[in-house]
Amino acid sequence: MVDEVPPANGQADPNAPQFAPQAVYVKDVSFEAPSGPRLAPNAANPTINLNLNTSVNDLGGDLKEVVLTVRVEAQAAEKTVWLVELQQAGAFGIRNVPPADMQRLLGIFCPNYLLPYARQVISDLLTKGGFPPFLLPPVNFEVLFNQAAAQAQQQQPQAPATSVN
Repeated sequence: MVDEVPPANGQADPNAPQFAPQAVYVKDVSFEAPSGPRLAPNAANPTINLNLNTSVNDLGGDLKEVVLTVRVEAQAAEKTVWLVELQQAGAFGIRNVPPADMQRLLGIFCPNYLLPYARQVISDLLTKGGFPPFLLPPVNFEVLFNQAAAQAQQQQPQAPATSVN
């Protein structure tokens, strides 16, 4: 076990990276069940379509808002059984974090932090709508972040090679 030595003046380093969740909230939510909780008697099990997206907004100062947008739709026989659209948001205080680490923090850690809240909201909405609860599957935001970064890098125009005469 390593003992930490406190700073000589008893105060934390003001330049140390800091991260603190400030609030978690539902920014926007929509639930639709066009036919109520009824399915046609001969309908097959519904197909579930899941789309995720994240965005970041600057709230001023050291605050960033991360919004996890989740769209889940169940379809049976080409008809929508239910549709949930949710924007689960969080305000995060972030200070003294290097830019490369900031991108990973906002693109990986914050959505991971918000996912359990989104999972609960969606499950509750479906239950209150008369359907069995649906739990969002685990999501590996690190893989999604790395895929998006690789795709963005491929889309950047390549600098023309300069020739030296």
